[in-house]
Amino acid sequence: MPFRHPDRSHDLGTRIELEVRERLEEAVDYVCLEALVRARRAAGLPPPASDSPADRSAYTDNVLAFLRQLDRDVAADLSPEQQRKLAGVATAPADEQARLMAVQVRLARLLPDYWQRFDAISTRYLTGPDVPSSGEGRSLLGRLFGRR
Repeated sequence: MPFRHPDRSHDLGTRIELEVRERLEEAVDYVCLEALVRARRAAGLPPPASDSPADRSAYTDNVLAFLRQLDRDVAADLSPEQQRKLAGVATAPADEQARLMAVQVRLARLLPDYWQRFDAISTRYLTGPDVPSSGEGRSLLGRLFGRR
């Protein structure tokens, strides 16, 4: 896959970082859109529409929930050295979604088995039971579709 970023003046490390970020964003997009489509199908609803503010909001909520799960599950057994390398990114001042994505980019570069972990977590996310995020009483999909 060729490097698609228009500014080629970056050093190799930055170019790799951009490529990993792009691949990760595409993978998260796929998982979250698939989760939304499956939930809508299971509820007997039509597929999400890109021009629907409610569907876009549901998708954004799904992205945040999935990134939180990745953050918990991938970083669960990091060595002290790996945790030290991750510390600066994990506390970077930014909105939560941007911070969580930055952490995942760093983890993808740090862990040789990151993509295997990602695949296992995404499979669980797509097939597992709804899990409440952020300590909320109902699951994301439960909140979206009014289930208690």
